[in-house]
Amino acid sequence: MLKPGDDSYRWSTQQAARIQGYVVAVAYARPEATNGFMPCRRDIHINIAIREGAPQKEQVVVEITPNFEEWAAKQGWDWSATTLRTQLVGHWCEFEGWMYFDLGHAEEAENTTPNNASNWRASAWEIHPVTKFRVIR
Repeated sequence: MLKPGDDSYRWSTQQAARIQGYVVAVAYARPEATNGFMPCRRDIHINIAIREGAPQKEQVVVEITPNFEEWAAKQGWDWSATTLRTQLVGHWCEFEGWMYFDLGHAEEAENTTPNNASNWRASAWEIHPVTKFRVIR
Protein backbone atom coordinates (compact mmCIF):
# COMPACT_ATOMS: atom_id res chain seq x y z
CA MET A 1 0.00 0.00 0.00
CA LEU A 2 3.02 2.27 0.32
CA LYS A 3 4.43 1.66 -3.15
CA PRO A 4 4.66 5.11 -4.84
CA GLY A 5 2.64 5.92 -7.92
CA ASP A 6 -1.01 6.26 -8.82
CA ASP A 7 -2.71 3.38 -7.06
CA SER A 8 -6.31 4.25 -7.93
CA TYR A 9 -6.81 0.90 -9.67
CA ARG A 10 -4.02 -1.12 -8.03
CA TRP A 11 -6.44 -3.22 -5.96
CA SER A 12 -10.11 -4.12 -5.90
CA THR A 13 -12.72 -3.72 -3.19
CA GLN A 14 -13.43 -7.43 -3.75
CA GLN A 15 -9.99 -8.30 -2.34
CA ALA A 16 -9.17 -9.22 1.22
CA ALA A 17 -5.78 -8.09 2.47
CA ARG A 18 -3.26 -8.43 5.26
CA ILE A 19 -0.77 -5.71 6.16
CA GLN A 20 1.91 -5.36 8.81
CA GLY A 21 3.25 -2.10 10.11
CA TYR A 22 4.21 0.14 12.98
CA VAL A 23 1.15 1.70 14.62
CA VAL A 24 1.57 5.47 14.78
CA ALA A 25 -1.87 6.57 15.99
CA VAL A 26 -5.37 5.38 16.90
CA ALA A 27 -8.34 7.77 17.02
CA TYR A 28 -12.05 7.95 16.39
CA ALA A 29 -12.96 9.48 13.01
CA ARG A 30 -15.30 12.42 12.79
CA PRO A 31 -19.00 11.53 12.32
CA GLU A 32 -19.58 10.36 8.72
CA ALA A 33 -22.57 9.74 6.44
CA THR A 34 -21.96 5.97 6.40
CA ASN A 35 -22.63 5.91 10.14
CA GLY A 36 -25.57 8.34 10.03
CA PHE A 37 -23.43 11.25 11.27
CA MET A 38 -23.96 9.81 14.75
CA PRO A 39 -21.23 10.81 17.24
CA CYS A 40 -21.68 7.48 19.05
CA ARG A 41 -21.08 5.45 15.83
CA ARG A 42 -17.71 6.46 14.45
CA ASP A 43 -15.03 4.47 12.67
CA ILE A 44 -11.71 4.01 14.42
CA HIS A 45 -8.73 5.13 12.31
CA ILE A 46 -5.45 3.32 12.87
CA ASN A 47 -2.46 4.92 11.12
CA ILE A 48 0.39 2.56 10.29
CA ALA A 49 3.80 3.00 8.66
CA ILE A 50 6.87 0.97 7.83
CA ARG A 51 8.98 2.78 10.41
CA GLU A 52 8.69 4.69 13.64
CA GLY A 53 8.61 8.45 13.09
CA ALA A 54 7.31 8.22 9.51
CA PRO A 55 5.59 11.42 8.34
CA GLN A 56 1.87 11.30 7.56
CA LYS A 57 2.55 11.09 3.81
CA GLU A 58 4.15 7.69 4.50
CA GLN A 59 1.27 6.31 6.56
CA VAL A 60 -1.74 4.24 5.57
CA VAL A 61 -5.06 4.00 7.35
CA VAL A 62 -6.90 0.88 8.45
CA GLU A 63 -10.34 1.24 10.01
CA ILE A 64 -12.49 -0.59 12.49
CA THR A 65 -16.18 0.08 11.91
CA PRO A 66 -18.78 0.46 14.67
CA ASN A 67 -20.31 -2.86 13.59
CA PHE A 68 -17.03 -4.70 14.08
CA GLU A 69 -16.40 -2.89 17.37
CA GLU A 70 -19.83 -4.17 18.53
CA TRP A 71 -19.11 -7.66 17.16
CA ALA A 72 -15.83 -7.77 19.09
CA ALA A 73 -17.60 -6.74 22.30
CA LYS A 74 -19.93 -9.74 21.88
CA GLN A 75 -16.82 -11.93 21.74
CA GLY A 76 -15.58 -10.37 24.98
CA TRP A 77 -12.95 -8.20 23.25
CA ASP A 78 -12.57 -4.46 23.78
CA TRP A 79 -11.94 -2.84 20.38
CA SER A 80 -12.63 0.71 21.60
CA ALA A 81 -10.28 3.45 20.45
CA THR A 82 -9.05 3.99 24.01
CA THR A 83 -8.08 0.35 24.49
CA LEU A 84 -6.62 -0.02 20.99
CA ARG A 85 -4.53 3.12 21.47
CA THR A 86 -3.06 1.64 24.66
CA GLN A 87 -2.46 -1.81 23.14
CA LEU A 88 -1.30 -0.93 19.62
CA VAL A 89 0.46 2.45 19.41
CA GLY A 90 4.22 1.97 19.34
CA HIS A 91 3.97 -1.68 18.33
CA TRP A 92 4.32 -3.65 15.12
CA CYS A 93 0.95 -5.16 14.28
CA GLU A 94 -0.77 -7.15 11.56
CA PHE A 95 -4.24 -6.25 10.26
CA GLU A 96 -6.61 -8.23 8.06
CA GLY A 97 -9.79 -7.14 6.34
CA TRP A 98 -11.19 -5.87 3.06
CA MET A 99 -9.70 -3.34 0.68
CA TYR A 100 -11.59 -0.08 0.25
CA PHE A 101 -10.71 2.92 -1.91
CA ASP A 102 -11.80 5.99 0.06
CA LEU A 103 -12.45 8.37 -2.83
CA GLY A 104 -13.13 11.19 -0.37
CA HIS A 105 -9.45 11.11 0.60
CA ALA A 106 -7.89 10.62 -2.85
CA GLU A 107 -6.98 14.32 -3.06
CA GLU A 108 -5.25 14.08 0.33
CA ALA A 109 -3.13 11.04 -0.53
CA GLU A 110 0.43 11.13 -1.84
CA ASN A 111 -0.11 8.29 -4.34
CA THR A 112 -3.09 9.91 -6.08
CA THR A 113 -2.21 13.61 -5.62
CA PRO A 114 1.60 13.73 -5.34
CA ASN A 115 3.31 16.63 -3.57
CA ASN A 116 0.07 18.22 -2.36
CA ALA A 117 0.97 20.22 0.76
CA SER A 118 -2.24 19.09 2.49
CA ASN A 119 -1.64 15.36 1.99
CA TRP A 120 -1.95 13.47 5.26
CA ARG A 121 -1.73 9.89 4.05
CA ALA A 122 0.16 7.76 1.54
CA SER A 123 -2.83 6.13 -0.15
CA ALA A 124 -6.59 6.48 -0.38
CA TRP A 125 -6.72 2.67 -0.14
CA GLU A 126 -7.55 1.32 3.29
CA ILE A 127 -8.25 -1.96 4.96
CA HIS A 128 -11.83 -1.10 5.89
CA PRO A 129 -13.24 -2.89 7.72
CA VAL A 130 -10.51 -4.51 9.76
CA THR A 131 -11.78 -7.96 10.69
CA LYS A 132 -8.77 -9.27 12.61
CA PHE A 133 -5.54 -7.91 14.07
CA ARG A 134 -2.68 -8.95 16.30
CA VAL A 135 0.37 -7.40 17.93
CA ILE A 136 3.56 -8.84 16.43
CA ARG A 137 6.04 -7.12 18.73
